[in-house]
This record gives sequence, structure tokens and C-alpha cells, in this order.
Amino acid sequence: MRIRHDTRDLRYRTPFGAVPCGSSVVLACELERDEHLDASGVEVRVHYVYGLERFVQSVQRADPVASAGAVRFTTTLRMPGEPCLLFYWFEIRPESPHAEAAGAFFLIGPQDRLGGEGRISALPPEFSAESSSDRLPFQVTVYEPTFLVPSWVRGAVMYQIFPDRFARGRNFSLERAKSCRSDPGRIFHERWDEDVDYLGLPGLGYTASDFFGGTLEGIREHLDRLVDLGVEVLYLNPVFESRSNHRYDTGDYLRIDPVLGDEAGFRSLCRDAGEKGIRILLDGVFSHTGDDSRYFNRYGHYEGVGAYQEAEGKGRSPYRSWYGIRKTEDGRYLYDSWWGFENLPAVHENDLSFKAFLFGETGVLSHWLAQGASGFRLDVSDELPDMFLRELRAAVRSCRPDAYVLGEVWEDASRKVSYGSYRDFLLGRTHDAVMGYPFREAVLGWLSGHFDAPAMDRRLESIRENYPPGSFHGGMTLLGSHDVVRSLTALAGADEPGDRAAQAGSRLTDAQRTLAGERLRVAAALQFSYPGSPSIYYGDEAGMEGHRDPFNRRTYPWGREDTLMLAAFRRLGRLRASTPVLRTGHYETLEAVGDRLVFRRFLKDGMDAFGTPCEGPAEIVCTFDRALRRARLEGPDGVLAEVSP
Repeated sequence: MRIRHDTRDLRYRTPFGAVPCGSSVVLACELERDEHLDASGVEVRVHYVYGLERFVQSVQRADPVASAGAVRFTTTLRMPGEPCLLFYWFEIRPESPHAEAAGAFFLIGPQDRLGGEGRISALPPEFSAESSSDRLPFQVTVYEPTFLVPSWVRGAVMYQIFPDRFARGRNFSLERAKSCRSDPGRIFHERWDEDVDYLGLPGLGYTASDFFGGTLEGIREHLDRLVDLGVEVLYLNPVFESRSNHRYDTGDYLRIDPVLGDEAGFRSLCRDAGEKGIRILLDGVFSHTGDDSRYFNRYGHYEGVGAYQEAEGKGRSPYRSWYGIRKTEDGRYLYDSWWGFENLPAVHENDLSFKAFLFGETGVLSHWLAQGASGFRLDVSDELPDMFLRELRAAVRSCRPDAYVLGEVWEDASRKVSYGSYRDFLLGRTHDAVMGYPFREAVLGWLSGHFDAPAMDRRLESIRENYPPGSFHGGMTLLGSHDVVRSLTALAGADEPGDRAAQAGSRLTDAQRTLAGERLRVAAALQFSYPGSPSIYYGDEAGMEGHRDPFNRRTYPWGREDTLMLAAFRRLGRLRASTPVLRTGHYETLEAVGDRLVFRRFLKDGMDAFGTPCEGPAEIVCTFDRALRRARLEGPDGVLAEVSP
């Protein structure tokens, strides 16, 4: 007997994808007739994670409708009234004169967790957050009906900058930068074109403390260049005072790192960027601070008493409850830290004083939103408690109703599991959207030959199916970031060297650069025509290469850009920014076979995916050929953009 249910086929499930609370979803399965088996009884088994805390079970009968050669069973499910993950499957109880055929069997989700057509199983699926079984149910993401992602970010082109490595301002002074902080571990590069340090100073080792002196003023001076790329959102890696060059070890949440500039300079950057149609997104690091910070103050570099000093008996600190510090029998002080890094003491995120410090009327979030920021990217947000995240988003929106909250989640965020439970990431209460690492894996994996176009399409369609529309169109679609190998290097097909010494001396050959460059231009064409907010990691558009940290964080190659690559990104960025159907139009895959992917972006009766009237082309067909390394975007009046070797 053949039985079918496909989550992406409107004949079997409608509407498509994630749905709001209280809405209805029609489910159907179809059974081919079998003279030895009369499957006249089908039940839809439903379990949903209510409040992401406990499972609730429901059973619903499906009504049979006979047709030529098949029986179709349908039922209508009203979704729960609160946001949740809803899991379902079909239980078939045959009526058969043959004993060997008696007993129930089940139609469950595909083994790869990517949605689509189901499969038959002799056993029901497992859906516990802690289960590692490959017997999986079908999924529906049920989100808040009032969930709205700011319209300005839907489909907007993003640009990510690692602030120390983008540009020095015209008034940059190396001596002034050196004088900003007394730290024996710091290294200051004289020349902008020097390579990054990976050794550190003798006796200290590598501590990510080499600085090139990039500044906020340097970014501000290059805003016109970003406009030329079609950029509308500028995402900055941390800018707050810190010991390291990456600044994820926050020293003071309320002070711009003096090497970068000051608060007045930040306001000027936000003002000038806003005048050019660019919004600023800040990196919020709230799961930990630096040990060399105003709050922990392990080394006594800050005035006042930090949590570490109170633990040592040197006074009372207002920050003591933020951390878990304990004294051992041999007199040492131990504390919880992020992934075991002693310089990153972990914070008790749900501590009331910590939340008041961040979320209060005069807290960190309101302060920087008032200075001109338009939202926050949350570092390791999958390691932050749901309660904390819900309060954070509410605080951000109370300060600025159109502010944006972007989370760092590397997997499918709709069903992300951490700390033993499904997480409340895309139900409309914690994040607006997340970083699109699954997009990167799908696109770079296909172009590198790791799998074919149907496999890439399945990966992309799974995200489209599971994410609420606002999160899907307003989330990052990235190819590179500060945490992964540079896109050009990833697409070259070369093996990654082992240690940092080997990575430091590794460079692409001319042949590898040519191949990787052709692939990257195709990847960019796909990125800029696909739904979501395409994000450029600084320097990818200039042909920068490099393995992981710190080699993916080299300085921008001013005057040494790959001009062919840069021209391609500029054309695509301008097209994206000026073509509404590419920003927020509907999406449909037309073909996914082997080396070839074809999809279309289109309007329905002149309306985009959010019911907004749009001007310009009503449809653009986007064709990508991996083998030929070609891409073509074609509208009713001809070719809009083309990429070829």
C-alpha cells in the first residue's frame, strides 16, 4: 500500500508553512487502494509543546473520501491559542482479512528532518527534545498572531564590519590609540597591510590583543561606498570598551571603546548613516562579560568594587550577584565561564539587578537605542534563557517600536534544542529573526560539489516552511561572518590546514582563486535574489581570503580589491535595493536538478508576500548553473543581471 502526505504540497497541507495561533490547517493523506488491505481508519495524532515546557496530546479522526484508485483522508486542525511547536503524524488502522496485515502503522516525517514527503513506519515517531531518534513527526510552527518584524529590514541588504579591521579615520593617530589603555599584552600594527598576529607576546601567548586601529570615523568616511553596494543595514561587531580586538569580552557596556572613538562619534555615525538610508545594528553580548571589566574587575583596572573583589573580601560590589564565584579549600577562586574561557566569566542572566541594568528605563538597551542604534544582534542567543530573551525583546520594543532583534542561532531556529528543551526563538516573543547559517551551508555546499541542487533546495525549503514569514524575509542570508572561513576560501575546494601556523602561511593559488571567485559571484547572485536580508561580511566583496579566526578578520584591502568581484557585488546590491519583487516578493522553486537551480520571485496581483503594493517587474526568473558557473536574473523586459566566468 502506498500512502502519501507532503508538507509542501497544498493538496496535502494548507496553508503552507508556519501559521499564527488560532488559525486552521487542513491536513490530508492519500492511500492507494489495495485488494488485500482496506485502510478505512485514519487518525491524526497531534502533540504540541505548550509554552515549550510540556507536551499536550490530541487525537483527531480523518474523514475518508473515495476517488478512483485511492482513498483520501482529510481533517482540519485548529491551532492552539498560544505559540508552540506542533508535531503531528498519521496513524492508520487497517481492516483486513489477513492476520499478517493487521495492526496499526504510521505515516511520519522524513528521516533528514527537512520536511516534505513522509514515510511509512511500523512505530510511531519520537519528538522529545532529548531524543536522538530518526523517527520524526511532521512539524508546524505556530507563532503569535501579532508578530511583526520591522518592515525596514525585510529584504534589506546588510553589511557586517569587524570594527578594528575596516578602516582608520583620516585623523587616526597610532600614538593616541596606544594611549587609550595600559595593557602589556597589546600589540599595535604600524602598517594597515600587515598580517594579523596569531602568536601574541613572549610569555603571554595569543590573546586576540593585536590592534590595527579601525575606528567609527573610518566607517563613517566610507558610508558612500556602502551606499554604492546597496547597503541598508550596517551590523557592527562589538564596539564597547573591551580588552581584546574582537570585544566580545565586554569591559563597559556604556562606553564606546576609546580605540574606536567615543559616544559622540557613534551618534555622528548613526546620524550620517541614517541620512543615507542606512540603519545601525549593534552586537549585544549578554551571556558573559570580560574578567577585565567594570563588573567583574579581576585585575582592579576599574574604579569601584567588582564582583571578583567582593569574593576576595575587598568590599561590597553591586555586581556580585551577576556571577557565580566560589573559593576552594586551597584558596583559589573559581567561577563559571563561557565555554571554560577564564577571561569570559558567565553572567546569571535572570539575576534581577543584571536585567534592570540592561532593560531598565535608563539601562544599556535604551541608552544605545537613544543614541541612534536601530536594534541588536544577540551573541550566542541560543545560550540565553527564554525568559531573559522575552524580556529583552519587550524592552527593546518599548524603547523603539521599530527596533530589530537578531539572534545568533546556527541551526534551524524553529526547532532548536538547547539545555534539554525546544527553544522559544521564532514564535514572536524573543527574536525577530536569526542569522542564516543554514543558507550558507546549503549554497556553499552545492557550489562546492558536496551535494546536488535537489539537496540544496530541500535545505532551503525546510527553512522557508518552518520560519514565520517575517522571520524568513527579515533574517540574514549570509555567506560569510567573523566565525567561519572566508567564503572565497571555502569555495576554493582546498583542504583546511591544521594549526594556526599552517593557516597563517596558507594562500590560494591563482587557479584556486579563479575557481573560487567564479563560484562566489554565482553564490552572491543567488544570495541577492533569494528571500531574506543578504549580508556581506566586510571584504568578501573585495575578494578577501582566509581560514578561521584570526585569519578571517584581516584588514580590508583598500586599493587592492578584486575589481571584478567588487563590480559584481555592486551591480547585485543596487539591483536588490531598487527592485521590490527581489526584496519581498513571493518565492517558488521552478527546477532543481543536478547542477541547475531555477526559481522565481513574483508578485500576486501587484502585491508582495506581505500584501504590500509593489512597483517594478512583477516576476523575475533566476537561473543558476553550477557546472558552467553562470547566473542569470531575467525579468519581463530582459536580463537584469548576469554572472559568468
